[in-house]
Amino acid sequence: MTKNFRNRTLYHGDNLEFLRGINSETIDLVATDPPFNKGRDFHATPDSLAAGAQFRDRWSWRRDILGDEDEGGDGVNHQDWVDAIQDDWPALWAVIDWSRMTYGDDMGAFLCWLGVRVLEMHRVLKPTGALYLHCDDMAAAYITTMLDAIFGRDNRRGIITWKRHGSAAKGSQHGIKAWPRITDNILVYAKTPDAVTRSTRPLTDEEAVAQFPRVDDRGRRYYKEHGNIWRTPSMGPRPNLCYEWRGYRNPHPSGWRLSKERLEEEYQRGAIVIREDGRLERRKFQEDYEGVPVPNLWDDITNALDKNQSTGYPTQKPVDLYRRIIRASSNPGDLVLDPFCGCATTLIAAEQEGRQWVGMDLWEGALDLVTSRLEKECGGEDEHGQAQLWRGTVHIERSAPERTDDGAVAAPPLKVPKKKARKRPPEPGPVLPRAEMVALLLEQQEGKCAGCNRKYDDPLIWEIDHRIPRSEGGVNHHSNRCLLCPPCNRIKSNTLTLTGLRRHNTKIGRMV
Repeated sequence: MTKNFRNRTLYHGDNLEFLRGINSETIDLVATDPPFNKGRDFHATPDSLAAGAQFRDRWSWRRDILGDEDEGGDGVNHQDWVDAIQDDWPALWAVIDWSRMTYGDDMGAFLCWLGVRVLEMHRVLKPTGALYLHCDDMAAAYITTMLDAIFGRDNRRGIITWKRHGSAAKGSQHGIKAWPRITDNILVYAKTPDAVTRSTRPLTDEEAVAQFPRVDDRGRRYYKEHGNIWRTPSMGPRPNLCYEWRGYRNPHPSGWRLSKERLEEEYQRGAIVIREDGRLERRKFQEDYEGVPVPNLWDDITNALDKNQSTGYPTQKPVDLYRRIIRASSNPGDLVLDPFCGCATTLIAAEQEGRQWVGMDLWEGALDLVTSRLEKECGGEDEHGQAQLWRGTVHIERSAPERTDDGAVAAPPLKVPKKKARKRPPEPGPVLPRAEMVALLLEQQEGKCAGCNRKYDDPLIWEIDHRIPRSEGGVNHHSNRCLLCPPCNRIKSNTLTLTGLRRHNTKIGRMV
């Protein structure tokens, strides 16, 4: 899909609208550090690069979803988020509903707010793309389950534990109520099994000298690999690998390890050497080494920031952390997105690694911060030999890009296991707001449950569902909706049609 925005674009405002405006399957990597639901407000330190930056990390269902002004809300009701999730992503709604029961409404509000944004991140990722989402243990279990519902558990690539620092909390926090927190989690999900992931890091200078102790006449570090030119007799005969090369032949029918063409190529580049004593030697070069395997415990990158990096932003992460993420799951020239770019760490890391990038943030001073960090940490000179000025290369946008694709929704409905979702026809007309739809259905059903014919006087009892499930091609129009009591809605789930539910209730004696 063709991208509909420029490289080095910084969007200022609510990232949901910007995410909804990006064309589908245009992003190679999403690496982001959203709010953690810590129940706190954060402010940058005064007289710092990010002075004035702040964000609220507290959530309330009444304030943030219903927009209750008495609770400090802005009066904007986000019932549309709830409706969309309930209609098209029942597994995601189950996670949110579960979090409200086990943790509280604040966690449900947080997951609802984050969930509608992650659905868009999933949509904009290419099939080879991946998501790295940073969080701590406050909501990690809930977010992981939410991502399982959106990406599919089989596409979970791992949970990285990042050790921020080695010192434990002191004073009243030490050893009284909880273990001191010195780690964060980075949740890694692939869009499809084709996503790029390389879990390696480059050798340090000391490791390179130890592992590749020799240097050839071209200045390349290498080590000698013994016994890896001939196939051993125990490997069995290989007639196609039995040949003579430069006067050498394996006396056994097992032959060489390489084809004659590959053997000559290795000789020409210096990886196979004929020594002065006439023996063959195979060399392994550092330049061919893929790197040191990195496990899911990252304890070699601390949160200590040098003076060039520090912005005073309260939740700032080190550039090296995000450079590792970007190297692991993208290639030079790929496009990296950070919808919560904050102090611009992901953007700086992407620039340093030769990737394109796009960021989003609410703070008015984000452009100054991004350009200042680019000039400090990315350097470079223009065509006149003067220091590179980055302000003109970063594009600030305050309105969402215009979609030029087919305008597809955030993600396909979650499929019923072992059952292919049917293609849905277009909506037969405008979809009514939920309150109007409930009133209409109550009148049509005469206050009775469509699944069991029981009558209820409590207006809060009703749960709205589809007569034909979305997974079977059902639409959201009121002609395909019905009101059910909670027991019937649980039985119906997202698999039975209304006819199937009534047939089941008749069989078990639930019908009135």
